[in-house]
Amino acid sequence: MNSLSCLVEKVQRDAFHFFPAHANPLNGLVHDSTQPFTPSSIAAVGFALTCYPVAVRRGWMSHDVALGHCLAAVRFFDEADLSGGAEASGYRGFFYHFLDMTTGRRAWESELSTIDTALLIAGILFTARFFTGDSEAEAELRRRADAIYGRVEWDWAQNGGGAISLGWTPEGGFLPWRWIGYSEALILYALALGAPDHPASTESYDEWLSGYRWKKVYDIEYLYAGPLFIHQFSHIWIDFRGIFDRYMAERGIDYFENSRRATIIHREYAIRNPRGWESYSGDCWGLTASNGPGPARHLLSNGEERDFYGYRARGAPFGPDDGTVSPWASIASLPFAPEIVESAIDCLAHRAQCQHSTFGFYGSLNPSFHLEPGDSGWVCEWHVALNQGPVVLMVENHRDGFVWDLMRGCAPVVRGLAKAGFRGGWLG
Repeated sequence: MNSLSCLVEKVQRDAFHFFPAHANPLNGLVHDSTQPFTPSSIAAVGFALTCYPVAVRRGWMSHDVALGHCLAAVRFFDEADLSGGAEASGYRGFFYHFLDMTTGRRAWESELSTIDTALLIAGILFTARFFTGDSEAEAELRRRADAIYGRVEWDWAQNGGGAISLGWTPEGGFLPWRWIGYSEALILYALALGAPDHPASTESYDEWLSGYRWKKVYDIEYLYAGPLFIHQFSHIWIDFRGIFDRYMAERGIDYFENSRRATIIHREYAIRNPRGWESYSGDCWGLTASNGPGPARHLLSNGEERDFYGYRARGAPFGPDDGTVSPWASIASLPFAPEIVESAIDCLAHRAQCQHSTFGFYGSLNPSFHLEPGDSGWVCEWHVALNQGPVVLMVENHRDGFVWDLMRGCAPVVRGLAKAGFRGGWLG
């Protein structure tokens, strides 16, 4: 193994360590981030459940310990209070976005989140594909995984319309927005359409496609979305190489190629650097949803005053862009464009200020935001589960396609893709 391969493996392993360090072994819930007093994010649990089998095959965690974490999680979600009350865990098979780490009850008055439930379900289904042994523990895990998925009422989440709602609260009912137009919810529709008992209608996918925006940027044509995480999350579990829905078939590229083009555009944007941010280059790029140094209005080193944001879904090339880049966003694009991501990883590894000794790279940095003259800029002091998971899993898919290979055999995903109109490639 050469030095770069060793570095990539270390990056992957370090990112994984976040999950066992921030999990409650009694119920499988996982902290949203290392920020003190944060609750569990149900999406974080979905990422963790997918990461544990990777850790088993890489020798970072024993089979029995990983099974214990996964079994604790599926037991909790299978037995959770789904009455829909303000202190329940969910409603109609969906779960609140944030849950108390100890009690599992709704936290932060969060919404019943359709996308975060989908990311949780993806992780649960993956554990059922990995733990296929004859032991009672593994059989129980599979039974509970099927039960959790089976009770999600995706048709209810259409709220009498086509596209699926973003969410619901017990205080106000359905949120006013729906999943229309290209976003991280591609996996949501695969799971919703393929559900065994309460599937969404195929009209939901038609309405989802109606919001797509095809653009030409830097002489590259692609299905546009600004933040990189949109081009990555669904690809963690689904191998989109060589399969096409009707929209992409008409344009002659698959979603994998589309993500490759988006990755190249992000790098090119950093090279062109139209706003003149410090350190943007061919090896320092990647705009996505992340924490930032703001909200603040702050002087650059050249004396110019600029606005900086806090948490924001940053994007390229149309913004928003306040000079904040996310190491994990470029790393998670490794399967799409290894020829440019590998050099970025190597460059990031030499930026000591953006690395944590235990969990790898911090979530984001802004080299243009200086608190003192001559410092290296702002660095987020927290690690976030939704940053760590994609690093572990997309590196694994780049290495040998492990997650993709297992999920190709997940019948609901195959069924959902077929109902969405996907054809070709491994779908047969």
